[in-house]
Amino acid sequence: MSAQSQVIFTGGLFLLTYIMIMTEKIHRTVVALAGAIIIILAGVLSQEKAIEYIDFNTIGLLIGMMVIVGITRHTGVFEYMAVKAARMSKGEPMSIMISLATITAVTSAFLDNVTTVLLIVPVTFAIAEKLQINVMPFLIAEVVASNIGGTATLIGDPPNIMIGSATGLGFMDFVFALTPVIIVVHIATMVWLKFLYRKEMVAKEQFKKEIMAMDADQQIKDRPLLKKCLAVIAITVLGFILHQYLHLESATVALSGAALLLLLTRDDPEHALAAVEWPVIFFFAGLFMIVGALEHVGIIEAVARKSLELTGGEMVSTGLLILWLSAILSAFIDNIPFVATMIPLIQDMGRLGGIPDLNPLWWSLSLGACLGGNGTLIGASANVVVAGMAEKRGVFITFLNFTKVAFPMMIMSVIICTGYLLLVHLK
Repeated sequence: MSAQSQVIFTGGLFLLTYIMIMTEKIHRTVVALAGAIIIILAGVLSQEKAIEYIDFNTIGLLIGMMVIVGITRHTGVFEYMAVKAARMSKGEPMSIMISLATITAVTSAFLDNVTTVLLIVPVTFAIAEKLQINVMPFLIAEVVASNIGGTATLIGDPPNIMIGSATGLGFMDFVFALTPVIIVVHIATMVWLKFLYRKEMVAKEQFKKEIMAMDADQQIKDRPLLKKCLAVIAITVLGFILHQYLHLESATVALSGAALLLLLTRDDPEHALAAVEWPVIFFFAGLFMIVGALEHVGIIEAVARKSLELTGGEMVSTGLLILWLSAILSAFIDNIPFVATMIPLIQDMGRLGGIPDLNPLWWSLSLGACLGGNGTLIGASANVVVAGMAEKRGVFITFLNFTKVAFPMMIMSVIICTGYLLLVHLK
């Protein structure tokens, strides 16, 4: 196959893969793996070269954190936090909604978004049922909060994990650069939701008393295990904070935490590894190989040159282009393949345009891709998962209804980030 044929073939396959992922007719993991295998069979990349493009730091970090969370979920600590928040809110629906959303946001900064909503949503249904009120505002608040909170740290959302792994930016780099604006975005979103649902969040006194009668302590199922899990999580988070200074990769920290927890709990490795979302892991692997092929044949460099022509390589216009493009596209397509494509693109833009400090562009990509996931029901994995859980309980979150509520809030959050980037990073 000639060089020109390889460019056309690889570009066409990439677009086809993207369309298949968007339509969700076939599971995205199957699509990514099939695309990667076709790339190898067509001779665009050898098997060895394709494997070299897989970012094993991202893969290792995800596996390590999934094992830790999988073991911790058996303790009941997340249910405890939800009931505690409901009682501290005195049974007031609006206060409970904001409390649960805030817990979701904070937890999502340190754990996988999907895992967080899987743990919080069942308790939310129980609380809404006791209060005899519509559960929809709670669910939308938690979905949006999970994506907002996940933006704040290196490990909170897959796009950040990918950016950190590709650039060497550490846990504290993300905290210092993104957490301040994420706090503002979360507060603004909660104010928006409070105004939007002010008439629906009303419950009778007798139902409030039932909430106050719930015992949070009964939610804890295994106290000895809880102590071990909390200790390992604390050590792991400390490891993330210090990993740059210790010259350790973030995957090493996560896998060390997982190994330590397995040693302390003597948990069956088979059960612990069952908590790993293997379809997600293989989706990443296939995707890395496809994007690697784009880089190999020169498509990404060509797009980078065109982008530099459009913005003139000027930092402010380039950063804002990346922010808004990432946000709008991530609302309609999965942000993971989008970020996988953008990472080498930004690296090439820096190389070709002679931009010495690419960090502002990385923050633009992170904020746009992570917050853009709030725009529609298919924008982020957590959105789809919550919709599926709700449907099983007879509550239907439609694409249109979710978008009508969430898309304006997403635009508001990106406007806030625009101001923040212009004031702090894009100078």
